[in-house]
Amino acid sequence: MPASFRSTLALCLLAALAACGGGAKFRPVSDVPVRIGPPYKVRSVTYAPAAQPGYDVLGYATWYGSESGNRAANGERFRPSWITAAHKTLPLPTYVEVTSLDTGRRIVVRVNDRGPFGESARIIDLSKGAAALLGVQAKGKAAVRVRVVEPAERDRAALRKGKPASALEPLSPASLANLQGQFARGVGTR
Repeated sequence: MPASFRSTLALCLLAALAACGGGAKFRPVSDVPVRIGPPYKVRSVTYAPAAQPGYDVLGYATWYGSESGNRAANGERFRPSWITAAHKTLPLPTYVEVTSLDTGRRIVVRVNDRGPFGESARIIDLSKGAAALLGVQAKGKAAVRVRVVEPAERDRAALRKGKPASALEPLSPASLANLQGQFARGVGTR
């Protein structure tokens, strides 16, 4: 086969692959529809997503960020710098307030992915941007409180654009000490 024919053939194959949608198709960032989804299994553990409006749990947060450009569980593109998170069972999307039990710092995060899987004490995986905003990025694993919230539409809109929601006041020292005591005693829910 002549070299010019091989080059032309290679270019045609590349063009055909590009036309086939070689790139992933992502859902636009939206709060509708809210997706709960059927039960699913990861590493022999079954998870059953469900609406949990009173969700308020103490545990560990980890963070992830090297998956840039991958598809999040709700079909959106994962963007590490955005203020998002992964949760095993909350509807997608759900908004949660995440509180650092070391500092009392609080942020609102948009859950659009599934995880973390493995250690059961890990209750949420924060994006790199959310971990940085909460001040836990250097830790790898941080004690947190996660509770479902219904933020104002302006905060939802900011999070849908990858921006932080309005800043929240840190917990009072008394409230933080109370949560730290519960965490130390192993109390997972309030």
